[in-house]
Amino acid sequence: MASLPTLLFFLTIFTLFLFLCRVSRYRRLRLPPGSLGLPFIGETLQLISAYKSDNPEPFIDQRVNRYGSIFTTHVFGEPTVFSADPETNRFILLNEGKLFDCSYPGSISNLLGKHSLLLMKGALHKRMHSLTMSFANSSIIKDHLLLHIDRLICLNLDSWTHRVLLMEEAKKITFELTVKQLMSFDPDEWTETLRKEYVLVIEGFFTLPFPLFSTTYRRAIKARTKVADALTLVVRQRRKESNEGKEKKNDMLGALLASGDHFSDEEIVDFMLALLVAGYETTSTIMTLAVKFLTETPLALAQLKDEHDQIRARSDPEAALEWTDYKSMEFTQCVVNETLRVANIIGGIFRRAMTDIDIKGYTIPKGWKVFASFRAVHLNPEHYKDARTFNPWRWQSNSSEATNPGNVYTPFGGGPRLCPGYELARVVLSVFLHRIVTRFRER
Repeated sequence: MASLPTLLFFLTIFTLFLFLCRVSRYRRLRLPPGSLGLPFIGETLQLISAYKSDNPEPFIDQRVNRYGSIFTTHVFGEPTVFSADPETNRFILLNEGKLFDCSYPGSISNLLGKHSLLLMKGALHKRMHSLTMSFANSSIIKDHLLLHIDRLICLNLDSWTHRVLLMEEAKKITFELTVKQLMSFDPDEWTETLRKEYVLVIEGFFTLPFPLFSTTYRRAIKARTKVADALTLVVRQRRKESNEGKEKKNDMLGALLASGDHFSDEEIVDFMLALLVAGYETTSTIMTLAVKFLTETPLALAQLKDEHDQIRARSDPEAALEWTDYKSMEFTQCVVNETLRVANIIGGIFRRAMTDIDIKGYTIPKGWKVFASFRAVHLNPEHYKDARTFNPWRWQSNSSEATNPGNVYTPFGGGPRLCPGYELARVVLSVFLHRIVTRFRER
């Protein structure tokens, strides 16, 4: 039997051979400029290193400066075209299912599950996307969710001691809100245990998807199994209650069980697991960064506080927020818009070319991945003056930047895969800011 070093040697030679064959095949095409990096690994380590730093911009910045707004790289085991061009990004978003197919790195796909909304395609995706949006539209938020959002945020703020880690507290709030929306559970020991496992799952997203070489990914896979097992028990109990004719709960799980699509337990668990990840990580990060940006911009904080003090003056300071209160938060929406632009929680989206695609004088070969970078567009001074400066006044109605075309400002993506929770995220952030600035004072 061949020794392990010998097997690794031949595996390396074979991988290099495949890599060289792949490169030679594309030489006849006019590919976007760039570098494929090392065989198989490509530039993955540089991307992961930048993503985990305090400033993930350099990976794209350096390449845009060198190659232009569309460039070729090689990440997560595949050649990938990165776009920092708003027109190209819009083209990619609008041609979902026609020229491009949804495709994400194995680390993300494996952890979310094959039945997650992020990975669904065709008619099923359209159906489930519509169902998800029906639980996060204006009417539902106004009549049902706003009260729960305000109550849970107040409940968490009431528990704060003299010092708290804001990011951790924001994650608790968003997780509890998402669990309430999906399964009608109020915060308790079970939801907190579930949340701690979710932290481990999310840590595995941007790692190499090889448990043998990555402790983080191995830990994430184990945590994913625990989360799936916990959710499966909930689904089975609710399915049993539904079969027994018990009163239906007005939540996402109830809608899935009553949809008539006969979803399996695994399909429902994958679907809910991905929604929990989406609600947990993105909104909590936005909440934390909004507070950071405001404390660094005293004039914006003062104007925001004045707006919310006026709202409180119209009613009992401890009264629940009403929809009319939310709709009167004009400057708050400027703060929300600017936080979304600068924070770039959805940094971009991965797709796969379904055929050879000619765009901007280049060819994206069939089977290649593309990454439409929203972050790079939002932080480009060609589109926003002092683009890397937090300036909520740029979103006031008399500002030219507030009327930028839709392909320039895309914090929630676009096209058929527009984030279904985009309006809910805005409401949660607005209510959170309201309670923060009316309850606490800077020292």
